[in-house]
Amino acid sequence: MSTLQQRRFAGGTSRLRGTIAGRLGSPASALGSGVALLWLSLIVLLPLAAIAVKAFDGGWGGFWRAVTSPDALAALEITVWVSFLVALVDVVFGALIAWVLVRDDFWGKEWVNAVIDLPFALPTIVASIVLLSLYGPASPIDLKIAATQPALVIALAFVTLPFVVRQVQPVLLELDKDVEEAAASLGAGNATILTRVIFPSLAPAIFTGAGLSFSRAIGEFGSVVLLGGNIPHKTQVASQYIQQQIEIDQPGNAAAVSVVLLVIAFFVLLLLRLVGSKLAWREEKR
Repeated sequence: MSTLQQRRFAGGTSRLRGTIAGRLGSPASALGSGVALLWLSLIVLLPLAAIAVKAFDGGWGGFWRAVTSPDALAALEITVWVSFLVALVDVVFGALIAWVLVRDDFWGKEWVNAVIDLPFALPTIVASIVLLSLYGPASPIDLKIAATQPALVIALAFVTLPFVVRQVQPVLLELDKDVEEAAASLGAGNATILTRVIFPSLAPAIFTGAGLSFSRAIGEFGSVVLLGGNIPHKTQVASQYIQQQIEIDQPGNAAAVSVVLLVIAFFVLLLLRLVGSKLAWREEKR
């Protein structure tokens, strides 16, 4: 084999190795994928599988009886309804707060911006204690709404509002004000600018924040454990019903309701993700 042929052979071998390495990935990449898969399996997949197995211990009939009992249905209905209201409240006030934080300058703005994240760091049981002292029987403002559904809405909105604010805020920061000024110069009113210029850009972030708020609300426990009152068919949410079933040694019922909550959260997030992606695609096509 000539020297030229040897060089060509070596070059071809090098390219082939590079192609194989690119397809297989580097050792570091393979290690990272393995660690991620291990974490996903241990922390997410295995617990979900264990809950599903426990929920169907008695077969499909046992699962169906567990989730269609009057107490379970009432808890699920209250949870979904209240969580839906909380998501609406978060969308309205979260978007307004994000707008003020981005577009307005005022004294104490940094403090307000920091307080928004407080529910993420504060134990939710502490929030329940604080809210109970404010809205409970000894309310200093004479607003005694503990053990009512409005109290559930307030407690859940307290812990979920930051989801919408933090989703909308970065989009507002990147929004081009020149487009708004151009629309105003062409005679568009504030309502037209808001609905035709600003909202289409914010819609994906708003829908994502609403989905996160709803998903967090349907599984929340700490913030409502004291303020809600845990009254069956009135203020008992699904998480409290699950705890009750565990306390009376009915883990199968608890697991069955947990699976229902997981399915609801999954499909809500999937739907909102699809809607958000479609809205973002339409915005890019404009």
